[in-house]
Amino acid sequence: MLVSIDVATAGDQPLYAPAPDWIAPAKLSDALKSAVSGGPVLLDIQQRIDGATVWNYSDTAIRLDTPEALAQNSNITVAWSPDKGDLIIHQLAIFRDGEEIDALAGGQTFTVLRREQQLEQRELTGILSATFAVEGLRVGDTLRLRMSTSAKDNALGGRAQVVQPLVADPVRVSAAGYKLSWRAGEPTSWKILADKVDAKAARNGAFSELPIALPVPKQPDIPADAPGRFQRLHLIEASTFADWADVSKIMAPHYATEGAILKGSAIAAEVDAITSATTDPLRRTAMALQLVQDKIRYLAVGMDGGNYVPQSPTTTWDKRYGDCKAKTLLLLAMLEAMDIEAEPVLAHAMLGDVVPLRVPSALAFNHILVRATIGGDTFWLDGTGLGTRIADIRDTPALGYVLPVRPEGAELMKIDLRPPSRPSVSLSIDVDESTSVDLPSVIDLTMVTRGQFASLLTLAASQLPEKEQRKLHEQLLQNYVGEAQYDLLTATPDTENGTVTLKGRGVFNSGWRLQERRTERWLSRFPNLFSFEPDRARPAWADIPVATAAPDMSHYRMQIRLPDGGRGYTIDGEQLLDTQMAGAAIKRSVSMADGVIVVEETLSATGAEVPAGQIASERDRVATMLARSPRLVAPENARRRWELEGAASSTQLKAVKAIFAKTSADADEEDITALTSSASFYRGIGDFKGAAEVLTRQLSLLPSADAYLARAAALREMGDLAGALRDAEEARKLDPASPQAMVSVASYMAEQGDVTNAVALLDERIALGGKTRDDYRRSKFALIGQFGDAQKALTELDALIAEKPGSPTLLNERCWIKASRNIQIDTALKDCTSAMELSESTAAILDSRALVWMRLGRDEDALRDLDAALLQAPAMGSSRFLRAIVTKRLGNDNQAATDLAVARRMAPSIEREYAHFGLKP
Repeated sequence: MLVSIDVATAGDQPLYAPAPDWIAPAKLSDALKSAVSGGPVLLDIQQRIDGATVWNYSDTAIRLDTPEALAQNSNITVAWSPDKGDLIIHQLAIFRDGEEIDALAGGQTFTVLRREQQLEQRELTGILSATFAVEGLRVGDTLRLRMSTSAKDNALGGRAQVVQPLVADPVRVSAAGYKLSWRAGEPTSWKILADKVDAKAARNGAFSELPIALPVPKQPDIPADAPGRFQRLHLIEASTFADWADVSKIMAPHYATEGAILKGSAIAAEVDAITSATTDPLRRTAMALQLVQDKIRYLAVGMDGGNYVPQSPTTTWDKRYGDCKAKTLLLLAMLEAMDIEAEPVLAHAMLGDVVPLRVPSALAFNHILVRATIGGDTFWLDGTGLGTRIADIRDTPALGYVLPVRPEGAELMKIDLRPPSRPSVSLSIDVDESTSVDLPSVIDLTMVTRGQFASLLTLAASQLPEKEQRKLHEQLLQNYVGEAQYDLLTATPDTENGTVTLKGRGVFNSGWRLQERRTERWLSRFPNLFSFEPDRARPAWADIPVATAAPDMSHYRMQIRLPDGGRGYTIDGEQLLDTQMAGAAIKRSVSMADGVIVVEETLSATGAEVPAGQIASERDRVATMLARSPRLVAPENARRRWELEGAASSTQLKAVKAIFAKTSADADEEDITALTSSASFYRGIGDFKGAAEVLTRQLSLLPSADAYLARAAALREMGDLAGALRDAEEARKLDPASPQAMVSVASYMAEQGDVTNAVALLDERIALGGKTRDDYRRSKFALIGQFGDAQKALTELDALIAEKPGSPTLLNERCWIKASRNIQIDTALKDCTSAMELSESTAAILDSRALVWMRLGRDEDALRDLDAALLQAPAMGSSRFLRAIVTKRLGNDNQAATDLAVARRMAPSIEREYAHFGLKP
């Protein structure tokens, strides 16, 4: 890291003196007249370049018009670097009712703190902090601080440089200004990187001056995906460097390698080991780079002249730490000792595209790396990188324009980007879905990571306990495969290849979804990984190209074992793809054979810009490619979770049960996710006993209202109404405000015959009013409609519908009460039809209307509605039960038996419930 410090000084104690004569002090009285509440009163910055020294003067004043402002500003902290110049305090004063109070009266001074402020960011800056607690401040006071710093960096060879942020609209400041001055006889370059700033330099005695009124105009909005050179930065910069070649030449002596490796030293031994291991210069280079990356930890050193001067290779090796400067010099010295052509290169990690637009100075860069030439090929070697090996040593960093550092000087050059040589993430998944399309999928995965991911995992292995490591692994995998429960999860580092491999076995939610009445799943990951939707609607943006992602590669392979050997399964969409679009190279192949789907995809970001004239066509290409992404479509008779008996393969089901058994046993009060997932799985396959057992364990670890209610529902399906009521009561104790708990208690009471007390319980809640009042009213009417006086329920429900005539839920409730209790059938049909017209989800309404048709003796119409309902919700037990009755009436005994079996599996209580209405299969 190249540390650039604009406000820096020398001497380890602040000085106290009047401002220099060249300062034109601002008038605080004028600023106070126009002061507005909530912002600074005064901000005046003046900078002067005088030979190799840069002076920085600041005058700030803030009105403490609120207790919050008083608290935030009563302690002042200023920072400086004592190896560059002096910190000079000119004035610290309180202004109150026209009176100036000297806060430094009586010899009070700033206290110097000598601790490192940035050590947690792996940075030794050498910066000192001086603090001052201002005494006697009151709300309404104005606090003013005037100070200067001087900075002379001997590493710059007598050159001076300045960069200063400029306050821009809409920042609120009552009075603000900036002025830059320099000796008229010295060649000084300056530039304002913001647009629409009217500034002209003028001679004032021996100095030229450039005043700028602040705040500068608000800069035009630029799309976030625009290349950096289109951004307008609120900066002014100046320097006495002649040109970029001058910057290169001045930096060169700091990276001289002659004598850097002492004969017989530890570094020399490392070089000898490398040269003995191979004669191939490329392999030698890769080995040297690996040593610098792996054996020298990163720590930025900006102290004692370290902004631009690297520590020696010997120091770096002995201390086993260094920043980009130190790592670069060490690597250069090693390559030089092995007769490999290499040079240092200055870069900016984020603004490389902007460098050619800037004033030549060392401030244009914040990073340095090595450019090596081997066999006519160029290699960009970053000692601060992670996990680089010979397999990817040809990869190029997205740093834009860089500056080679040479004794004779050099000009800027642009790094030509190459596609990455190997993936940063390579994910392989073996998916077992051979039993049913809507069971949880069983996955065996292998994810090979390199670079930052591998470094993160390696660091976690050395610093985190096993439990926290596993949590990190699960979080990382969740971004790639979704939430899963793993009974096996390991991380294995491979130092030789610079990778860490995650292996896991677990279950995750099925990828199958019901889309437009067909069951399908996506096979491609591109819709989740890749998009291209630049906004160039504004006329001012029409000619701005798009900057795409830096070079990176990900590889994905998925193998899916299908039910029934894959019979009837088809693939929609584009199976083969090999193209480049929107700054990415994309490859895909999809194949199906012997009941196994294999998907292989590679996505490589190239870093290429998309010219403005191609944006529209590239958007269309990307949208078309994503729309054609392959989908796997299941046949209509695909085996479902309620049809598991007789499945050709039960490996998926057995594996799901085994994995959930393991993860549930490992669950604790800090993480019960495995238990909730396991309970959901057992409910989904109609195993309510299994669900209740899992929920019992969950309640023993972490009781909750939701868990009690879930177990109550399972017990009800098992016929244990007393147990269900007990659990619902426990849920109500834990969460007395829960409407679900209250309604569940009332429902279970009514189902056991205690309708009076159940209604009274709901009436208590209704009497309280509030947002939930009408929900409780609806629940009460449904309860009475099912177990009590149906006519009374309809009368009260009529009143509620009159208040909310557009509610499909209420209309369906009224239709259902009429149909189930077989009253007012002549108007029930209208209720259901009206509800359907108002609702987007009609399965429950179709179910109600089917019962109306049945009451009217129109079984064909009932069957039509039940078929439509089950297309939307195939597992709906009530529709299965009703269809069993209808199809038996129509003479289709086989279909009736099938539906009845499914209904009994998915909703065992349905037969008891419908018997109450006189409906039996």
